[in-house]
Amino acid sequence: MKYALIGCGRIAINHIKAVVNNELELIAVCDVVPERMENLLDNDGVPNKDGVRKYTDYKTMIADNNIDLIGIATESGKHAEIALYCIYKGINVIIEKPMAMSMDDANEIIKRSEEKKVKVSVCHQNRFNKAIQETRKALEVGRFGKLSHGSISVRWNRGKNYYDQAAWRGTWSQDGGTLMNQCIHGIDLLRWMMGGKIKKVYGITKQQFHNYLEAEDLGMAVVEFENGSVATIEGTVNVYPQNLEETLYLFGEKGTVKVGGTSTNTIDIWQFSGKTNLDDENKNLVEKMSNVYGNGHTSLYADMIDAMENNRQPYVDAYAGKDAVELVLAIYKSQKEGKSVELPLDNFSTLDIVGEF
Repeated sequence: MKYALIGCGRIAINHIKAVVNNELELIAVCDVVPERMENLLDNDGVPNKDGVRKYTDYKTMIADNNIDLIGIATESGKHAEIALYCIYKGINVIIEKPMAMSMDDANEIIKRSEEKKVKVSVCHQNRFNKAIQETRKALEVGRFGKLSHGSISVRWNRGKNYYDQAAWRGTWSQDGGTLMNQCIHGIDLLRWMMGGKIKKVYGITKQQFHNYLEAEDLGMAVVEFENGSVATIEGTVNVYPQNLEETLYLFGEKGTVKVGGTSTNTIDIWQFSGKTNLDDENKNLVEKMSNVYGNGHTSLYADMIDAMENNRQPYVDAYAGKDAVELVLAIYKSQKEGKSVELPLDNFSTLDIVGEF
């Protein structure tokens, strides 16, 4: 299966590792900055690096090669435009989060991919974390009973050095703030676990310390789900002096789970009425992570390959990507309007909150 990558920045190495681990044939890479391609291919473990073709224009790359699957790992504001072009050319895509920066673009990706019968997966790779998978299994077999409430807390640190690495970070056109960039993984997990369908959202965002950005460094929200459960969201890059945690709580009538660690990679609390053989093991589950992005890219790629080969929807499909974007945009819209926002969300974009801070 022939693979190409568009965007060779900070997250690209996780995609390359997933390509290697799944024995895809890496035939081309693309980036507007040639040195990024050189640095990426210079990593140990990249197969046939001398045979990988390098491009600064993704349309030329697509025209020159017969590609089965493309990974999109550019700045966020380019994701939808590139994905739509790949879909137009009939190429399956794995899109880094967020899938898009507007509801219109997210809907268009779904519409066109279904028309073209092209597979789309979005990099919410933390769904594949062992702690998350065990929690999801318990949820699906009904061990929680009726859900009462839940929460996601992403308490990380990002300083000026991080934002200075790329001019697009923290801008409304290309990134959004901490909710859209750092916290969208946790927001995806919360919505997925709590039942998906949301009634309304009330959110507040602030720019507390990062006054050199356009977007927020703190966001908090209350979410009311259609199934009657309620959840809270806390996302920030203001934690001193380093990343503290990404923690998911789920509370049901028959179960309580806390998934913690820096990237929802440990089970800190696992309590259910009744007991199964795996309960003692799950109580102490810790998955070691090589970096904050976790280990899930390899599993996400494996799932996408299987989805392509067996003509099924990927585990993390375009609808999942849209759901996560919609919840972040709903919080932004609530901040702008100063009131709760009902879902489904009509078109809204990060550009609609330009000038908020």
